[in-house]
Amino acid sequence: MTGANLLDYNELFCIEPYSLEVSAKEALLAQWLKKLGEHHEKNCGPYARLVKALGADPALPVRLFKSHELRSIPKEDVVKTMTSSGTTGQAVSRIYLDKATSARQSKALAQIVSAFTGKSRLPLLVIDSSAVIKNRAMFSARGAGILGFSFLGRDVTYALDDDMQLNLQAVKEFCERHSDNAIMLFGFTYMIWLYFIQALRERNEQLNINGVLIHGGGWKKLQDQQVSNDSFKQIVHETTGITRIHNYYGMVEQTGSIYMECECGHLHVSELSDIQIVNPLTLEINNNVEKSSLAGNRGLIRCTSLLPTSYPGHILLTEDVGEILGVDDCPCGRKGKYFAVYGRLEGAEVRGCSDTHERR
Repeated sequence: MTGANLLDYNELFCIEPYSLEVSAKEALLAQWLKKLGEHHEKNCGPYARLVKALGADPALPVRLFKSHELRSIPKEDVVKTMTSSGTTGQAVSRIYLDKATSARQSKALAQIVSAFTGKSRLPLLVIDSSAVIKNRAMFSARGAGILGFSFLGRDVTYALDDDMQLNLQAVKEFCERHSDNAIMLFGFTYMIWLYFIQALRERNEQLNINGVLIHGGGWKKLQDQQVSNDSFKQIVHETTGITRIHNYYGMVEQTGSIYMECECGHLHVSELSDIQIVNPLTLEINNNVEKSSLAGNRGLIRCTSLLPTSYPGHILLTEDVGEILGVDDCPCGRKGKYFAVYGRLEGAEVRGCSDTHERR
């Protein structure tokens, strides 16, 4: 059984990303996860052994992708291998994609992001260097993110040169070309802060951009510098004029299924994914979907994605601490769970898209 024959993904993508209330969402997840679990158990030997030992639908620790080759497709069907980010000397996760899974992840990303930016393809300014995406067959999380967002925009322009220096002339020319239109900016949080915002401030440059900034990853380094999400937004606005700024939460092990931050500052779960909170000591899950039982309980984030069929990454246990804040009642109007992330579990490895580059 191929990934395309598991379930009707066209039907799934017809659902608006944040339109399902919790009861309908739970039924959808149960149907899809049963089929995905059967598919991966049949086609991935290591996953089948985990199911035998742990029972149905085990949550794979993200670190498992660093030590094991986990594929649900033959080697010859792999068209792209993505690697996680990490500091020097760390092992990296390897995620194996076939054409169907790769295309599905791109479509999911477009659907989720367009719910915040609109259906039109906006001119895109990437706050990074084009050198990151040279090898299309072997992508880091950073390169995969850049390429994924590049497909969503037009007139894609890079703000940094190959030496990670701000190309101010290119940025200004891009802004002038699109002075009558809204633009989209994308980058990884720490990269934006260090190589774009700080570089502009050092030059006493102030831009006036009409657009939306989407960013994620690298928060550990900013928190070490006492930069919060609120202060990041304030300084970005003061330096660039941008008022629409959306953080997102995601990982290379579940590319495409990102969790976007709404206008109220909450991260949202789309119809393509789910999260649960796991007690780090007992590994018990709070399965109660009542709002009063979800809110206030912090623990490890367990992420579900309905997208991957080429590798068993549909249910993962992260090393991030989070809390579900509510269900179906965010003031922004989007249905589903919304949550907060509080950082890495103490003792966990530092990882994140922007950690792949150290300033020289």
